[in-house]
Amino acid sequence: MVLYVFGSLGFENFTAQVSVRDLENPDKYIGDVENWEKAENAIINAAKDKGLNYIIESGEAAFYGPKLDFMVKDALGRNWQLGTIQVDYNLPERFDLTYKGSDNELHRPVMIHRAPFGSMERFIAILLEHTGGNFPLWLIPEQVIILSISEKYEKYSEKVLNLLENDEIRALADDRNETIGKKIREAEMNKFPYIIIVGEQEERDNTISVRKHGGEDLGAISVEEFSKITREEINRTLKPFNG
Repeated sequence: MVLYVFGSLGFENFTAQVSVRDLENPDKYIGDVENWEKAENAIINAAKDKGLNYIIESGEAAFYGPKLDFMVKDALGRNWQLGTIQVDYNLPERFDLTYKGSDNELHRPVMIHRAPFGSMERFIAILLEHTGGNFPLWLIPEQVIILSISEKYEKYSEKVLNLLENDEIRALADDRNETIGKKIREAEMNKFPYIIIVGEQEERDNTISVRKHGGEDLGAISVEEFSKITREEINRTLKPFNG
C-alpha cells in the first residue's frame, strides 16, 4: 500500500527504515522477546522481498513493537517520515484480544498499524513542495481549462466542456472578455496540465487545439483523441496496486 501511494505520487527518493529494539535497554519494551525477534525478522525479510533500499536503526522501535518507517527526502534534501507500518503487542494485551487457533486453543494476536501517509498535514506539505504545484493528472482538481478566443465561440466551448465531463475529465471554461494571450499566461501560472483553445477553425472542423503545461503544442485533435491521451497519461502515472 505504501509503495502504491508513493509510486502514484512520484515519490521515488525514499529510504525504508527498519526500527528495532535497543538490545542494551530491554526494559523499555513490552512483549515476549520471541515475538520481537519474529516481528523484526519479518519486517527485514519483507523489505528484502520488495527490493527496498532499507537501513536498520537500533533503538528507534516503539515500546510496543518494531516499525517500518518510510523516510522521504524533500526538495531541500531533508528526511521526513511519510509512512509507517508498526507491530503492536500492547493494545491486544490491554483489550484482552484473543482468537482461536487451528489447535482449538486461544491465542493473543499481534496488531499491525498501517499508515501509508503518516501525518496527513505533513504529507500534503511535502507533496506540494515535491511537485511545485504540478500535481499528477489523476490528482489535480481541474485537469483542463478551455479558452475561447472570443465570446462568439462560447457555445462551442460549452459543448467541448460537456463532452469532456461526459468522459469524466475535470474541466472548466474561461469565457472572460480577455485576450487569448492573457488567458494562456494565467492558465500556465495556475498550472493547468492541459490548455484547450477553441476558435473559428476548431468550431468549423469540430476539433480542439491542445497545449500542455510548459508549452508543448499537441496541435488540433478531436475531443475523443484528447480523452484517450488523458486516460493513457493517468494509467501511466497511477501505479497498479499489487496488494
